[in-house]
Amino acid sequence: MENQKFSITINAPKEKVWHTMLDLDTYKIWTEPFMPGSFYEWNWNQGIKMLFLAPDDNGNISGMVSQIKESRPYEFLSIEPKGVVKDGKENTIGEEAKEWAGSFENYTFKEIDGKAELIVDLSAPEEIDEELSNIFWMPGQKLYKY
Repeated sequence: MENQKFSITINAPKEKVWHTMLDLDTYKIWTEPFMPGSFYEWNWNQGIKMLFLAPDDNGNISGMVSQIKESRPYEFLSIEPKGVVKDGKENTIGEEAKEWAGSFENYTFKEIDGKAELIVDLSAPEEIDEELSNIFWMPGQKLYKY
């Protein structure tokens, strides 16, 4: 697994960026390019188990089982993948789930002169790393890798 870091400055307060990314209606929009039909179940509170889901090519619900490791609204969010969802069934102990062990998604929200700086720090299984580099974005804007 390789850590990848991206950043972008957005002409909006960090609170607006937080809500755009995490409120369900707008989450569905910004995740569409890399996971059409995306949605989540539960909430962004620390310690919560979250399901990140979307219909697969056959129309079955698939995705990730994750835990919210840390949540400080408008400042920081850390998500730890714990397993996968295939055909609507959670799997946190199989080989595919184990591939995600040690992965994370960290989102840092800063405000500089009324603009939000979003820093995204990701780690995923090797075959996912390249995809993330090519498609991770915010609405209408590419994130800058550094």
